[in-house]
Amino acid sequence: PILAQAAFGSPWHVVFSLIFRSAAMSFWEVPGMKAGVVTGDLAWSLLQHAKEHKYAIPAFNCTSSSTINSVLEAGKELNRPVMIQFSEGGSAFVAGKALPNEKGKLQASILGAVAGAQFVRTVAPAYGIPVFVHSDHCAKKLLPWFDGMLEADEGYFKVHGEPLFSSHMLDLSEEVDEENIAICQKYLKRMAPMKCILEMEIGITGGVEDGVDNTGASKDKLYSTPEDVFKVYEGLNPISPMFTIAAAFGNVHGVYKAGNVVLRPELLGEFQAYAEKQTGVSKPLFFVFHGGSGSEKHHITTALNNGVCKMNVDTDTQWAYWEGLLNFYRAKEGYLQGQIGNPEGEDKPNKSYYDPRKWIRESEAAMVKRVKEACADLNNV
Repeated sequence: PILAQAAFGSPWHVVFSLIFRSAAMSFWEVPGMKAGVVTGDLAWSLLQHAKEHKYAIPAFNCTSSSTINSVLEAGKELNRPVMIQFSEGGSAFVAGKALPNEKGKLQASILGAVAGAQFVRTVAPAYGIPVFVHSDHCAKKLLPWFDGMLEADEGYFKVHGEPLFSSHMLDLSEEVDEENIAICQKYLKRMAPMKCILEMEIGITGGVEDGVDNTGASKDKLYSTPEDVFKVYEGLNPISPMFTIAAAFGNVHGVYKAGNVVLRPELLGEFQAYAEKQTGVSKPLFFVFHGGSGSEKHHITTALNNGVCKMNVDTDTQWAYWEGLLNFYRAKEGYLQGQIGNPEGEDKPNKSYYDPRKWIRESEAAMVKRVKEACADLNNV
């Protein structure tokens, strides 16, 4: 259907180009590819396919079944893989803000992440696309959350032969590099027998994300060096090849005006060249693009060309979800001032307008549109 839409009124050379690209990039050619949550070798093969064919799988932070369904709906409409991820704060929200979430225990965050992953596992196959379930930034102070999720992975693995989650992220970029890598090594040794993928961060992503404020970070920390990045490879690859690196190239969380942030995705090419020289392997590194909201398209293209296989999107989809509700309210304001009485009459009921299913669906529709836009930006179409 997408090609048919593109073909209508398009020059034939454009149509043939689209057909060729679609055929070349088909992820369904990966052996064993399936609908539903993918883990282990299959998940890693899909990331390899993305890197090889210069597209990336967008990862969307979700905080409810509604936002999860929005991501899955967009993936279904495009027939493309997507990634659903939970932050520590978002996980606590999934479980419910009334539940205890004490420092050092983070019970609600653990429960919410596990519940979210189980929900995705239940519904994802019905959407007909491969789906990653991932946990987002985990700083050192949040390691009890990480431990709780790994316990859930190990329990699930004993029964099903695969982890509950596809992957997890450790963000120890606030620590010195040696400690960062050492802790990642410790956890990767625990994850490797389950073939669970680890994402780690070297260098700092600026801005604010889920309560972690890096707005005052020194500018030199916003840009990794080839040596720093290769130390990660040296430390982790002997344990398991299933890891990705969120290297810093000026990334900032949140949305910003063009020009206010100096992104240098060409640095990723330098990191690859250095690693290739050391290993003899062509582009051996798998990169993640953090702070993707608001990024200029040419920067995304450069990143894809240099080994980015995943990009995080959160701020833009948060706004889209809110804007869907905002636009609905503006359009139906006269029907949303009370249970009875609207422009059609003082005794007319308004239940069909304030029913949560009505306005939540408007938010979902707006988010679906933004998710599809992110997929297009990343060539995941």
